Amino acid sequence: MTDTTSDAQAAVSHRRVLKIALPIVLSNATVPILGAVDVGVVGQLGAAAPIGAVGLGAVILSTVYWIFGFLRMGTVGLVGQAAGAGDDAEVSAWLTRALLVALAGGLTLIVLQPLIFWGALTLADASDEVTGLARSYLTIRIWTAPAAIAVYALTGWLVAMERTGGVFWVQLVMNGTNILLDLLFVLVLDWGVPGVAVATVIAELTGAALGLWFCRAAFANLAWREWPRIFERSKLVRMALLNTDILLRSAMLMIIFSSLGFIGARLGDVTLAANQVLIQFMYITAYAMDGFAFAAETLIARAFGRGDRAYVRRAALVTSVWGLLICVFMATAFGFVGGWGIDLMAKNADVQQTARQFLPYMVVAPLLGCAAWMFDGIFIGATRSKDMRNMMALSFLIYWLALAVLLPTLGNHGLWLALLISFIARGVTLGLRYPALEAAAGKA
Repeated sequence: MTDTTSDAQAAVSHRRVLKIALPIVLSNATVPILGAVDVGVVGQLGAAAPIGAVGLGAVILSTVYWIFGFLRMGTVGLVGQAAGAGDDAEVSAWLTRALLVALAGGLTLIVLQPLIFWGALTLADASDEVTGLARSYLTIRIWTAPAAIAVYALTGWLVAMERTGGVFWVQLVMNGTNILLDLLFVLVLDWGVPGVAVATVIAELTGAALGLWFCRAAFANLAWREWPRIFERSKLVRMALLNTDILLRSAMLMIIFSSLGFIGARLGDVTLAANQVLIQFMYITAYAMDGFAFAAETLIARAFGRGDRAYVRRAALVTSVWGLLICVFMATAFGFVGGWGIDLMAKNADVQQTARQFLPYMVVAPLLGCAAWMFDGIFIGATRSKDMRNMMALSFLIYWLALAVLLPTLGNHGLWLALLISFIARGVTLGLRYPALEAAAGKA
């Protein structure tokens, strides 16, 4: 299943990196398209409130769900290292552990939904119209929380096994289904904001089912249901410590991103809608970068499984070269066609004008965030979760200090500047910890 003999002989070539990365890049291309369609479909209603409601509701659930992103990240590191060490039984067992966490986490969110939504919407302090529409969106989507979270675990296993073609089909089918149902439910059946939510519910269930099918090789090894192995204390402790660090890191990162929605809501419905349009450009960059960050994760995880320090350095270098090329391309593209993209996603003239005013921040964001995105992949593969947690905490503090200084005088400009400063801080702090990561590979 792991092909560990051939893997041990394989070089970290540009071709191998592209083989891992390109299916992720192609599959992720459907995600920002989905976000743009979500915004664009309700934007055809001609008012700012539906755009803000879908954007705010999506931010809230993305924040909550991505806290469980440790399942994808942790699974890549743990499964990749097991594959590198030639331990097929643990390759299967780690997936079962991750899926059990997804089930428990999703059910917990369903039970706690009144408290979660009350707190998030109170913090957002948006208009009554936006709040009401966002609440209807949230109360529909929350019921597929276990499936949505399980997709993280399934994706992590596929990435670790370098089976990113499966990730491509999961994302393509899931997001394609969502887009088609968006158009049907909102533009044809006139269901409005609830229609966007129902489309996502059906798509998430479809994606989870397809992901399980692509991971069927894990279930061919009986270790996936050897419960004494699954609940082995040392493995659970390792998973808990790793995932807790990543959870804390992810929580801080998502608080930063969700603050764009919450603070934007306080700056008015038009600013909130404009920021939600602009954040789609940020997502486009992140999703394009994911392919090469994911390649770094799996290649470095396998190197750590074998204790190969030279392999780590080569993987970090080759994947980062491609990451930088992608960021330069995205910055150039946003500079030339960003205005067209804004007009496509929003029909309200005030939203268009406001979004264009802040478009330059989206042009420089890929260049300033490149190092942070690539180091994330490198540190995930190495399971250096404490470094990720600590450097994120420092960057988190820097963000809020920058926001405290810049927001009162610069308004929404200050909000975007603080975000860019946090990107720089993450890249620099993780870069300072990289030498220790590489040294640890030789001791694995």
